[in-house]
Amino acid sequence: MPNRGLPVVVIGSGAAGLFTALQAAPVLPVLVLTRAGAAEANTAWAQGGIAAALGHGDSPRSHLEDTVAAGAGLVDEAAARVLCDEGPARIRELAALGTPFDLSGGTFALGREAAHSANRIVHAGGDRTGARLEQALLAAARAAGVTIQDMSEVTGIIVEHGRARGVRIHTVAGAERAIEARAVVIATGGAGQLYSHTTNPAVARGEGLALAFDAGAELADLEFYQFHPTALRFPGVRPFLISEAVRGEGAVLRNAAGERFMPRYHPLADLAPRDIVARSIVSEMQRDGADHVVLDCTEVAARMDIVARFPSIASFCGELGIDIRTTPIPVAPAAHYFMGGVRTDTWGRTTVAGLYAAGEAACTGVHGANRLASNSLLETVVFGGRTAAHIASGAHQPAESDAHAIAVDCARFAPPSHAALQDLMWHAAGMERDAGRMRDGLATLRSWRTTEEGSPSARVAALMLEAALAREESRGAHFRSDFPELDDAHWHRRQVFRRAD
Repeated sequence: MPNRGLPVVVIGSGAAGLFTALQAAPVLPVLVLTRAGAAEANTAWAQGGIAAALGHGDSPRSHLEDTVAAGAGLVDEAAARVLCDEGPARIRELAALGTPFDLSGGTFALGREAAHSANRIVHAGGDRTGARLEQALLAAARAAGVTIQDMSEVTGIIVEHGRARGVRIHTVAGAERAIEARAVVIATGGAGQLYSHTTNPAVARGEGLALAFDAGAELADLEFYQFHPTALRFPGVRPFLISEAVRGEGAVLRNAAGERFMPRYHPLADLAPRDIVARSIVSEMQRDGADHVVLDCTEVAARMDIVARFPSIASFCGELGIDIRTTPIPVAPAAHYFMGGVRTDTWGRTTVAGLYAAGEAACTGVHGANRLASNSLLETVVFGGRTAAHIASGAHQPAESDAHAIAVDCARFAPPSHAALQDLMWHAAGMERDAGRMRDGLATLRSWRTTEEGSPSARVAALMLEAALAREESRGAHFRSDFPELDDAHWHRRQVFRRAD
C-alpha cells in the first residue's frame, strides 16, 4: 500500500495534466512537473475549440456517430461513448472554473468544424480557446493548492515490483533526484516536433511515450499521425495553425489557378474529414508544382467581422502583410496530432500498476485512425477527470494487457541532431508513405550510434515507423501509396506494442 502522504505526480502542465491535478487536489497532494514553463503546453496553442453536444437538437449520440465515422473503423466505441456522454458536463465545469467561453444570447456560442453534423464547437476569445483554457486551469490549480514545479525534466519512471513508485528528474540547475509518488500520470502531450513541419510547440517531442514504454507500459495506434490541412506556409516562418473553424465559417481552399478544388474530392468539400482535405491539398500542390494552396476568407469577411472572430490568426497573418479580409492565406499540411500513445482504459490506467496517462499522450481509442476535430481538448478533461477519480479511489489494478501486443526491442538511438530526426520522419513517415521510404528511414535510424540514454524522440520515431510499415493498407491518417485501399479483411484491428523484455 503506497504511503498516503506521497503525492500524485503529474508530468505535464497542459489541460490534461492540470485538470487531472485539479480533480485529485481536494483529497490528495498533487505535484505537477514540467520541463519548460508551466504555460508552455500544446493546450495553449489550440485555436478552434472544444466539441460537445450542447446545442439545441444536438445529442451525445450524434456526436458519437460523427466520432466513429471520422475514425475510419478503429474507434473504441465504449471509450468514445464516455467522451461524448460526459463532455457537456465537463464543459460546464470548465466554465465554472473560469474559462471565458464566448457566448451568444446568454448561452455558449457554437461553431462548426469538419465532419461534425451540428454546430457543437465551444470557443473562447475567438481563436484563443487553448490559451484561455490554459490560463483558467493554471489559476484554478494554484488556487487549489496544486504544486507546480517547472524546469524539471522527468528522465525516468521508477518501477518496483511491477508498480510505478515515482520519477527521476533533472532540473535546470543540473540537479538529479528521485521523487516518490503514490501514482504517476503521463500528460506530456503529443509528438509533432518529430516532424520538420508541425503546428506543435517545441516541447512536443513524444518523450512521455518513451517514458511509458521504458517503464513497461503498452503503446497503441502509433502509425496514426494527423496532419492538419491548413498550416500557414510562408518563407522563413514556422508553420502556424489556421484553425479548421475558419473553414467552418465558410472559407474555401483554392489551388494555384484560383479554382476551388475540394468539391471534386468529397461531398463535404472544404469540411471533409481532415485526412481527406490534407491529401487533397497535397494532390493539388503536386499537380501544380507548388508548395502551398490558399485559404480564401474573403466571402466570410463580407458576412462577419472575421478579425474579431479569429484575432490570433488575423494578427499573425497581418504581421506578415496578409490581410485575411482581402488576401488569401498560403497554407499547406503540417503534423498536428498523435492519435496513438500510451494505451489506457477509460480510467486512464496503463498496463503498469500506478502509472496513468491522459490527453494526447494517452491512447484511449476514442480517435481511431483519424481524430474528429475539437475532440482533443474534450478528451483531456473527460479522461483527466476519470484518471483522478481512479487514483483517488485507492485501487491498484492496472489495465489488462493486450493478448496480441507485439514485443519489440527498441534500441537507444542518438541522432546527429534533432533536426536530422525531424527531416527523416517528414520524408519517411509523412502524409504519403511507402515501404521503400519507411525501410530507408529505419535503416538510417539504426545507422545512428547508440548510447546509454539515446534520444527518447528517436525511440518513439522508430516505433512509429515499425507500426506504419506493418500496416499494409491505407486508413484514416495513415496513407500508403503502395497499399492505397482500405483492407478491413486483414486490418480491422489496432496494433499494440510493448517492450520485449
